[in-house]
Amino acid sequence: MRNRGTLIEQLTGVNSSKLNYYVELKKTTEDALKQNSRLEILHQLTRDINIDMSIQDILDRTFSKLPQALPCTFMGIVVLDPNGQLQLKAVTPRDYCRVDHFPDDAPSWEVIRSKTAAIFETNQGASSHVWFNANDDDPLTSFAIAPMFQRAEVIGALVIGRSKEAPFSAAELNFTSHLADQMAISIQNADLYKQLSRTTKEWEETFKAVTDPIFLVDLDYNVLRHNGRLPPEISEFWDEVISTKCFSRLHGKKEICPECPIAEMKQNGQSMQRQWHTESGSLLDIYYYPVFNEEKQLFAVTIILKDVTQKTKMEAQLVHSAKLAALGEMAAGVAHELNSPMTVIIGTAQMLARDLSADSLEFESLQDVINCGLRCKGIIQNLLTFSRQDQVPMSEIDLNEQMRRVLGLIRYQINREQIQMCDQLDPNLPLTNANGAQIQQVITNLMINARDALNESTRRKKMITVTSKIRREHGKAWAVLSVGDNGVGITQENIKKIFTPFFTSKDATKGTGLGLSVSLGIAESHAGTIEVESTPGKGSTFSLIVPLPDDALNALSSAEVDASE
Repeated sequence: MRNRGTLIEQLTGVNSSKLNYYVELKKTTEDALKQNSRLEILHQLTRDINIDMSIQDILDRTFSKLPQALPCTFMGIVVLDPNGQLQLKAVTPRDYCRVDHFPDDAPSWEVIRSKTAAIFETNQGASSHVWFNANDDDPLTSFAIAPMFQRAEVIGALVIGRSKEAPFSAAELNFTSHLADQMAISIQNADLYKQLSRTTKEWEETFKAVTDPIFLVDLDYNVLRHNGRLPPEISEFWDEVISTKCFSRLHGKKEICPECPIAEMKQNGQSMQRQWHTESGSLLDIYYYPVFNEEKQLFAVTIILKDVTQKTKMEAQLVHSAKLAALGEMAAGVAHELNSPMTVIIGTAQMLARDLSADSLEFESLQDVINCGLRCKGIIQNLLTFSRQDQVPMSEIDLNEQMRRVLGLIRYQINREQIQMCDQLDPNLPLTNANGAQIQQVITNLMINARDALNESTRRKKMITVTSKIRREHGKAWAVLSVGDNGVGITQENIKKIFTPFFTSKDATKGTGLGLSVSLGIAESHAGTIEVESTPGKGSTFSLIVPLPDDALNALSSAEVDASE
């Protein structure tokens, strides 16, 4: 039976059919595996579209899996440069060959001109433009070249070569075309990615280069981005808070700021401006600009902070200087008008007094007239000096004398308010280089502020103390001119704002908020400053600090040595 069955299989060809079946199955399986590999390669390229890769990286990644789907030895990309010449952009293996020039009859040119993929063998001159690595023993024998398109234009060609295998088939050429299309997309995507990265980097660098603080805030008050230019008022608590909310990171608050501009912008979508008086005394202009999406809907707000403290101070000084110029001109006119009659009064009284006995009552009365007249002339002279503020340069002056002139001008106003004056001026205060009229202006502002503070006080005994003394710090000598009062004092909240232009706690009819700001500017122009000590309910002391000459410090040191001996 066994021999009979074997004989029947041999006669009918059943065994041959099984063999053919398994051969076909094996071939189909191999083709399926190759097709899967090809699809995997195409899919890999599709996934690489969003990856920042160079053309060489794309080529290397593709070639790592390509031989499984398409047996090959070499893979390269040629592209058209801006001058219309062919260049070998990338090749793998990287040291396989190099190309110095593509002749007009090169296969790559033929494919690019015809825009059609083609197969070439070395006997057709396919390798005429390729110089092989001298160490490689396997020259290429067949090429599959497919054009690479960007939109409808050819930008280059994908070249695949093999050395030992049979020439490329039509199916392999078809796959090469699909591969070229995917690689063209990947290359285009890499270029777009680089352009986007470059544009983003340029935008970020520009964003960071702006010296003013800039913040991007969404409609839920979250800070999305900033340029790192944090002012001191914000940097104090910027890193301390965990929340990303703008009211926490910018203002250190736990709730939305009252009258928040962002909340208002949600309603009208209009840009806005606000001013922020910080606790440190700075003045910031805050600009809010809406950011719209493609549907013209508001989705974020750009906030720009600009420190205008110095600018506002300069504007305040200009305004104050203009007022002082008008006041000085008026004071000069009044002084000149009063000077002539006062000269006549004093002269006439002196002539009459010469004819009287020194013991007579009339002589004493005339002497009082003369003394009062001379005092009036001194006040008039002080007014003239004060009115010539812009014309008085820096010169060596006696600071005590400047304070006495101010006291002479303002003493009547102080006495009228029933305020007691006490002056304690150091007679050893050296001369210093300064603008006398400006020093008088500062002392006048400080005394007027002291008077106003006392007018608000309920104390029965009101007092202003004016002092001058010498302070030594860090190897330098300083003159300290102080005006103190026992008035209402200044709260800690306001003491940081008092030098901010236009900030004032007085009524609108009693102050402009420019006096202290201008005074500080004058002090700083003299390389000095103004210090404040204040306790609410007990009073305040403002001190003008100006440097003394270096030789004054040496003279003081020598005087101390002599005194100790």
